[in-house]
Amino acid sequence: MPKIIRFGISLDEDLLKKFDSLINRKNYTNRSEAIRDLIRESLVKDEWHKNVEVTGAIILVYDHHKREVLNSLMDIQHDYHKNIISTQHLHLDHNNCLEIIATKGLSKTIEGLFTRLKSLKGVKYANFAAATTGKDVH
Repeated sequence: MPKIIRFGISLDEDLLKKFDSLINRKNYTNRSEAIRDLIRESLVKDEWHKNVEVTGAIILVYDHHKREVLNSLMDIQHDYHKNIISTQHLHLDHNNCLEIIATKGLSKTIEGLFTRLKSLKGVKYANFAAATTGKDVH
């Protein structure tokens, strides 16, 4: 188990009140847990800026009746087959589909995949959840 180190920080009283309100809404048991999560989140963002191996999920909602959207989605995914771990396709209703694409690879490559997919005609919504492989975040 890693060694725990204690340290103090100074904050403006109003900022601390807002932080305490936030951690209560998010059900943290204490400030330390909340601060650890904020640090981890910053470390993950830093990984993405370094263009190292990362992971994440692309979420798409699209109209499968739009001409060529399915073929274009498949063509792009085949172009990035080394970076796609898994896909899940759900039928939301007669017209709309949800696709979740789990990815792994260099951050610039994953960002390129996301950019290509979200810009397709027929895609109604696109989002990306950037994550870490966990190798450098504890």
